[in-house]
Amino acid sequence: MSKHLWQTIGLSGLAGFRSMTAPALLSSNLLKYHPQALEGSPLRYLQKPLVANGLKVMALGEMAADKLPQMPDRIAPGVLAGRIASGALIGATLYKVNHGSLLNGALLGSLAAVAGSYLSFFLRKQATQSSGLPGGIVGGLEDLLTVGTGLALTKGSHVAQPQPRRWAL
Repeated sequence: MSKHLWQTIGLSGLAGFRSMTAPALLSSNLLKYHPQALEGSPLRYLQKPLVANGLKVMALGEMAADKLPQMPDRIAPGVLAGRIASGALIGATLYKVNHGSLLNGALLGSLAAVAGSYLSFFLRKQATQSSGLPGGIVGGLEDLLTVGTGLALTKGSHVAQPQPRRWAL
């Protein structure tokens, strides 16, 4: 299986944990590698410093807002739709960088974001109940896990660096 398939699953799954963190990390990485495959594509804007910085601000805002008691669950329809869109964006971008199908990347990213949303919802609920810690503390630990994993997936593996094409015989 291809490297970008696993990167898409990993980063899009993280979009289920925090919808803005994964695109912010991907956009930051795109600034560094600036893949030619995005030239002429609407996705090229993810390589712009203003977009990367804006996504970082949105990610920080989401982390802060997540701790508020009036925030809806991440599996509520409207919130889940945003996470699906985030996963689709990540998948489409990674597949475009690696000369794959935008549609396949978007579909895989969407599915991974849904899985990540439900997984993180139930893990956080269970962690809060079993630890006795306030939800905000558990949410902060979830933020650390999300950022750490996202950094490992983007910085450690050069997520935006295209893979060389392979010839199938």
